[in-house]
Parts: sequence; structure tokens; C-alpha cells
Amino acid sequence: MKTNTHPQFAVVGHPNKGKSSIVSTLSHDQSIAISNRSGTTEHATTYTVETHSGYYELIDTPGFQRPTRVLKWLNEHCQNASERAKTLYEFISSPQCQEEFRDEVELLTPIVNGAAILYVVDGSRPYGVEYESEMEILRWTGQPSMALINPIENGQFVDEWSSALAQYFKSVRLFNPFNADFDKQIELLKTFVYLNPQWADSLNRITDGLVNKRHSQKSESITILAHLLEDLCAHQTHQKAVTKTQATKLKPVVMKNYTQWMKTREHNAIEELLALYCHSKTAFSLKDLDLPPDLFDCEEWYAWGLNKKQLVSASTIAGAASGAMLDAAIAGSSLMMGTIGGGLIGATGAWIGANSLLNARIKGLPLGGFQAKIGPITNRNFPFVVIGRFLHLYQQIINLNHADRRMLTQSTFDFQKQLELLDTDARKAIFNGCNRLVKQKSVNNLDELLLPLFNLK
Repeated sequence: MKTNTHPQFAVVGHPNKGKSSIVSTLSHDQSIAISNRSGTTEHATTYTVETHSGYYELIDTPGFQRPTRVLKWLNEHCQNASERAKTLYEFISSPQCQEEFRDEVELLTPIVNGAAILYVVDGSRPYGVEYESEMEILRWTGQPSMALINPIENGQFVDEWSSALAQYFKSVRLFNPFNADFDKQIELLKTFVYLNPQWADSLNRITDGLVNKRHSQKSESITILAHLLEDLCAHQTHQKAVTKTQATKLKPVVMKNYTQWMKTREHNAIEELLALYCHSKTAFSLKDLDLPPDLFDCEEWYAWGLNKKQLVSASTIAGAASGAMLDAAIAGSSLMMGTIGGGLIGATGAWIGANSLLNARIKGLPLGGFQAKIGPITNRNFPFVVIGRFLHLYQQIINLNHADRRMLTQSTFDFQKQLELLDTDARKAIFNGCNRLVKQKSVNNLDELLLPLFNLK
């Protein structure tokens, strides 16, 4: 048998055992067709996983259809074990076999040409002797091999499969392509090293490259959020009019344009985040997600930005109180929830309890005429709401496997509790930065201030 100079793995097995799902997850490719219908994969298709330091290939193959008959053919044309490689080559080269055993020829061809084997079974279905013909054929190839048990519905028969597979394969692993996080994917790739020692250096460089790419994606995610914050906190809409009456009539139009721009800007940021993690085909609707029903729903802001006590602390840290009050606010390891005097709460109650968000203003222009103007939002909680919503989706997207084609729906992030995990300096920096944003002041190191939030698990 041949051995390729670069790592290459043929993903093979019975139909409907999750082969394409595994390829999709490991290659981070949403374009791969996944279906419960048998025969979705009709031809062996190669998917390349590239990094700056190398690449490897995954080959999605059709499922075995007639393994017992194929094994019979092989036995009839082979005298002894030394001729098995030659017999397999004759099998895939035979026009008659290509016609009669099309699926088996498709899946065996890349293996005969040097690909290692990833044999996939369903751990929620019982082991049966009918699978032994498949495994015996694969053993004939002599290629490095690993078995992956995919618990499609449950793990009821995992132990049963493990015992049987260990007799045919060098390594047996449990791997669910729908919930295997990035770390588990990297762990599996590192196991590939043992399949073929000649690929060890390449695979180690590739896994290092994938980890570095993951770090770069996180940095770019922070930049996406930083730009979103700056744009939403600074945006304003205005419309000129000849008379004050005309300007007043324009207020509803200006308000509609303003809110639509803000919602579109947030939507575009989420699309940018999805594209960054190769999830461009993932469907989502901000209305359908477990988020406030509207970016401008102030009633829900305490649940998605800071709560009232946190806002008091943020105001204090941002310089709204004396140094002594600051010391009191950051005492202890909780979220700056130490005893804060009633005077401070009363002093800040005006803006904490206000539900008013946007006011349309009519102003005269220096050269004549009037202007209806809306924005920017000056509510101190607004940037925290934007951050909370973004992080909520970020956590879903980075944990979404490419085999999972569902819409984004889960709730996985509690912004207020996550803030409690930050140290005092990090919280202070974020509070100061957000305070500057609502005051329309620049924040030069916004990416750096947001980084601790993205380091939390």
C-alpha cells in the first residue's frame, strides 16, 4: 500500500453513522451535505484543512453497501495475505467491480492510494456480525486505522462496540461531532499522530496552527465588538426642515431610521462573527434568540446589561463619587457589592431608574431652518447591554460545531455573573471605558479592555 507525504484520512463506515457530520466538524466546513437519508454521499470527496504551518485532508466517502459480497470477491481472487494489497488494487481497477460495487470502490480507492482509515460506527445501535465484513475488508488494506464511536442518539452500546472494534483497529475513540468542542477536536487530531508516525511532525504543526488560528479569531471577535460599541454609542440621525413644524413632523421618520440603523449594525456584526468562525450558513434571527425582544427595550436592560447595584458601582468607579466611596465600592471579592451609602444611591437614582432612552430634539440651524435629531444614546447601561448581547452570541458561535445546522437559540451566557469573575482592575477598566463611550469620548485601548471578558469560560 502507498503512504501519502501529507496526512490524509478516509472517513468510512456503514451508511447513516455520521461520517459526513464528523468530516464537517473536523474540517470546519458547513458546505458538506448532512442528511438522515441513506446514500447522501455518493462520491468520495476530499476536504482540505489548512493552517499557516501545513494541511491535512479528510475524505468523505459513501457507506458500505455490499461488504459481504465484496469480501467474498476478494477471497476468491487472493491466494494468501501477501497478495491482499494487489487484490484490492485489482478490485478498484476492475470495470465490472466499478459497476457492481460502486460505493465500495469509491470508499476504498483513497485508502489504496495511501489514506489512513477513520471507521465510524453508531454507539446507540447494537453491534452485529454484519459489520465484520466491513472491518475485515479495511484490515486487508494494511493502512493505519482508528475507529470512532459516534453516539448518535445515546451511548447504550458503546462498551459493546469498544470490545469488538479493539480487535480490528489500533485506536478506538468516542467522538460526537455535534458536541465535541474545539479542545476535543484538537485532542482527536493529536491522536491521529499515532496512526502514522511519518505524519507526526506535520500533524503537530497543524494542530499548533489550528490553536493559533483560534486565538486570532478571538482577537478579531474582540475587534468586531469594539467597533460595534463605538458605532452604536456614537450614532445619531438628523433631518433638516424649513420650518419647525416640518421638523416636528419628521420626528417619527427620523426615529425609525435611527432604530433601524442601530439594529442593522448589530445584525451585521453578528454576521461578521459567524463568517469569522466559518458559520456563514447558520441561520439566526435576533427576534427569535433568547435576547431582549428589542435592542431598545429598556425594561429588559437590567437583565442584559448591568443591574441597578452594578450601575451604582460603575458610576462610582467612573469618577462620580469620591475616592473614599470608591474604596467602599470595590471592597471584597464580590462584584463591588459592598455596603454603599444611601446617599450615593439617591444621587444616582435619577439615571438608574429612568426608562426614557431616546428623545427627538428640534433645534434651529445657524444658517436658517430647523433640524430633527435623535441620538446618541447616553444611558450608562447601553454599552453594557451591547456587550452582554454580543457575548451571549459569541459563546454560542464558538461552541457551535459545523455539523450542527440548527438556528442559534440556546442561552449560555450570564453577563452579570461573568463580571463577578473579573478582577477589580479589569472591571474598573471596562466601567471607565463604557463611561467614556456614552460621553462620546474616544477609548484608544477598547480591545484591550474587553479582552478579559473573552478569556472567561
